[in-house]
Formats: sequence, structure tokens, C-alpha cells
Amino acid sequence: MRSLSNKLLLAFFLSVSVLQANSQTMDEMWDSRSSDQEHPNIGWFKDAKFGMFIHWGLYSKLAGEWKGKRYYGSGEWIMNQARIPIAAYSKEAATFNPTNFDAEKWAQLAEDAGIKYMVITAKHHEGFSMFDSKVTDFDIVDATPYKKDPMKALAQSTRKRGIQFGFYYSQFQDWYEPNGGKNTWDFDESKKDYQQYYNNKAIPQLKELMTNYGPLGIVWFDTPGGLTKEQTNDFIKGLRKLQPNSLFSSRVGHGLGDYRDYGDSEIPATPIKGAWESIYTHNDSWGYIKHDMNFKTPREIVHLLAQVASKGGNLMLNVGPDGTGKIPEYSEKFLRETGKWLARNGESIYGSTYGLVPAQPWGVSTSKPGKQYLHVLNRPLDGKLVIPGFKANVKSVSILGGPAAVLFKKRGDVLEISLPAGDAANLGTVCVVNYAGKLADLDLNAPVSISSQFESNYVEAIFGKPQGKTTVRSLTYSHYYGDWKHTTCVTGMQDSSDAITFQLNVLNPGDYQIIAEYSCPEESAKLEGSLHVQDQQYLFRTLRTSEFVKSAPLMFIKHTLATTTFSTPGVYPVVLRPAGSGKELFKLKSLILKPVR
Repeated sequence: MRSLSNKLLLAFFLSVSVLQANSQTMDEMWDSRSSDQEHPNIGWFKDAKFGMFIHWGLYSKLAGEWKGKRYYGSGEWIMNQARIPIAAYSKEAATFNPTNFDAEKWAQLAEDAGIKYMVITAKHHEGFSMFDSKVTDFDIVDATPYKKDPMKALAQSTRKRGIQFGFYYSQFQDWYEPNGGKNTWDFDESKKDYQQYYNNKAIPQLKELMTNYGPLGIVWFDTPGGLTKEQTNDFIKGLRKLQPNSLFSSRVGHGLGDYRDYGDSEIPATPIKGAWESIYTHNDSWGYIKHDMNFKTPREIVHLLAQVASKGGNLMLNVGPDGTGKIPEYSEKFLRETGKWLARNGESIYGSTYGLVPAQPWGVSTSKPGKQYLHVLNRPLDGKLVIPGFKANVKSVSILGGPAAVLFKKRGDVLEISLPAGDAANLGTVCVVNYAGKLADLDLNAPVSISSQFESNYVEAIFGKPQGKTTVRSLTYSHYYGDWKHTTCVTGMQDSSDAITFQLNVLNPGDYQIIAEYSCPEESAKLEGSLHVQDQQYLFRTLRTSEFVKSAPLMFIKHTLATTTFSTPGVYPVVLRPAGSGKELFKLKSLILKPVR
């Protein structure tokens, strides 16, 4: 009876997993949880900070077009977007011949860019294998005129440069296989046997990857599904025997990964302890799209890297080579510029932990023992960097790659640094503060600094203290298909008992405009709200922007609510709440304090 009950229970769980897999959208299939046990080989990953993701497959040949129609967003999803039948899609392999692929050039680009690890798609959701697989003929060696295994060459080229190498593998979604997840245009999803797919393709192919390509730093799983937690645990244990030193990403599912991967293009709002990673595209797509030219500039990459490192994580930035095996020109150019910055400033990134300096208008910080690295992303107009609450004894201050010493002075717990004039046009200046003693851990409740030496001072939603039904949470939505965005907002303010309070540390007295940056759907437009500061109430009426739906951009407006004068430096509470009751007032992204000039 017990055996029969267990079988019935397993059948029930599997049927539930089928229903869940059917209904989940792309973002709902991510898993950012990790196990509570630290992998013994996690140290290199924590120190690496900068990785390269490469999405390359049969979709790269299509380049975002199918039968004369252009598609935008995630190029690797074109088979799904265009509902291309397997019979038609598989024919594309006959002319896939990436003769421009050069493993040495790719690996050298990674080294020049300061990359410490590389992960490449061995098999994406399309089901096409970019390696010599004996499990299927739908791979780059058997199905194409190329007849070579590019993964072999790339594994060798990266390792000889000291770059950790790993494979991305879509373990559940496989649109080519009758029992693989998520092809609903060729197959009936409700009739699929996911376990058969795992046993016949996913697990055998993963064993090939973990046996034939040398030591792997990472196996990067994606969009888990079709397995219970117990089955996933057995799945992991079997693979670990092949490569015990390899790290598994959190998207293996059920919170069983070795480190946390956040959603596509997502950075957590506050520092996170433990090993984690943020993944971003260089333009708007993971796979190559020839009409996508929205490349992040070197400055944007550097600032993104600093933001991620300041919260204790790694940035893995994706490039999408084309169907011939060539990496886009601007990816090569801008990554090499990033590498030049890292050659000068890498000490502040590699091996660092999250910064101990609370939110400042000039930028962010990273940490090493006895050192705080101040990443100046916004230069103050007077060239004076102010760091309140720095209680440790400062021994010296310098600029990485710059002057041996920089002038500074300390007034109580306030540190003031005089920035060199010549660094104004740099991608990002980094000041190193060497100190004695111990700095307290980062205080997320510390007042946010406001200074007249910046054009605008942003006070992010995460630094507000909610009251009543008010919550602070991350909202996920997309621009193009699969081009995900995440914004932390104040939500749920529906009546006057709901509020959000921000504590502002005004460093320079003067006149300031107070601006609310928010999103407001039609149903919440024309509601009345109030702002309280310095015992004054300022009333306003909300302005419509857009509805909040996952499949469209979430639009924000910058609405000036008040002009006020801070006569003396000090800490001032600012409170926002609905003036009446009813619907949600708005979704608040930030307060902006802009000095009047």
C-alpha cells in the first residue's frame, strides 16, 4: 500500500508540474534561490566579478528575421515568437556555416576586456546543440556543413588564458523534442513525458559536456521545470560525480543551485551576502539580431559593473555573435574600452565585497580589508567628495592609477576629498580610502545624502520606510520581447493611513525642488496626494502615465510636487501619502531633489 501511495503521490506532483510548466511565463521560470550550503569551490566565483555570457546558436543565423518579418527582443526566441515548425526550422542547419568563428580571437577579447569567466550556450531552448553530441544528430557537427566542434576550441583557448569556462544548458525547454518543454505549436504540452526527455536527452547531453571538455567552472542551467525537488536533487547529485568542482547556477531549480542568479537584467535593490550574479545583455537581445544596435557604451558598462560590485555580486555581460561566428563590432570595441578601465581600476572590483558607505549622490563603494573604494559615477560640481558618517581613522586617500596621494580633511565623522581636476572625463574615477580600525556594516536606514553640488539627487524607493499597507517591491516588465526590466517601487498607498517616509541628510542649505518619479495608470490619475516636509504640507494631483503589464514598458513621469528651502544642514523627514482613500495613489520609483540655480 505504501509503495502504491508513493506512486500516486509522485504522479500527482508530476501532473501539477506539467500544469505549472504550461502556465508559467518566461520570467516566472527563473529561480534566484540558492542552497544554504557553500560550495567548496565558490571562492574563485566570488572574486571574479566580471563574466562574459555568449548566446550563439542556429537562431544567430536567422538574425531576428523569418520569412521577411523582423522580430525584436530576444533573438534566441525567434522559433517561439514566429511559431516556426520543427520541419522548417531544422532545415536552417543545412546552411549554418560559421567560418568566421575563431576561438583564439574570442578568448583574447575576453582577456582584453578583463573577463574572468565565460559561459556559452551549448544548447538553448531551440534544441540545437552547438557541440559534437552523440545523443542527437541535430547538432553543429552532424547537421551543418561546418562539421567542427567550436566548444572544444573555445574551452582550450579560454583556459590557457586563465579564464574559467562553463556551459549554458537549457535543461527543460527544448522546442525540437516531442517531450521537451514549451513547444506548443508542434506538440500537445499536456501529453508530454518530461521525465523521458530528461532521461533520453538532457541528462545524457549534460554528461557529455561534463566529460568531454575538461574542467568546467560553471554549468549554467535555465528555466527549470518538469521535475520535483527530489528529482532535481537526484539529477544534481548524478552530475556532481562527474565534476565535483563545477558550480551550478540557481536556475537548476528548487533552490538547489550553488549561487544566486537574479532575473534577466536585474540588480537587487540592496547588497546581498553570499555568491550571486546579475546578467545583462550588451544590447537589447541575448541572441544576435542584425537590426539591434542599442549597445551599452563603455561608460554604461563600467557604471553597471560598479553598481553590481557595490552590492557584492558579479556582472555577466552577454554578447551575441552572428551566424558566421563574428562578434559584433561595438561589442568588441566597447568591451576593450572597459578592459582598459579595469586595467587601471580592477583593484576596486576583483575580490571586493559590497561597500560600507551609505547611498550618496556621487556614486557607490566597494570594500576590501582596511580599504573603501569610492566609485565616482557623478562628479560634484565643486570637485569635493563628501562622505558622511565615516568614523574610522583615515590614513590616506589616493586615486587608482592616478596621483600618489589626494588631499582630504576630516571634520568629525565627515570625510571630504578633493578630486583631481583631470579626472572629470574619465569613465569612472575610483578613490581609495585607506583606514585604520573598523567601519560598521552598511546601514540601510542611514539618511540619504542631498547636496547642491549635483544637478539632481535621487532618493530610491528602497530607502523609504513604509507605513500601513504600503510596500516596497520590485516590478518586472519588458520593452521588447524578453527584454526585461526591473524597477523597485513604493506600492499599495491607498488611503491617508498609508505612507512612505524618507530621511534626507541635507549637506548644503538652499532652495530645492522636490520631484516624484512615478508610474500612474488611468484609474489612479487625478487622485490627490500630499507631501510633508519641514511642517509644511504640499498637495498635488497625480498624472497618468501607463498601465502596469509585464509585456509592455512601464512609463514614469517626473512630477514636481514642491519647492522648499532648507535653511540649515541636517536630517529632514519627507513623507508622502494619499490625501484621501480609494485606489492606489501611484507606483513611486524615486524622489528627486533638484537644487534651484
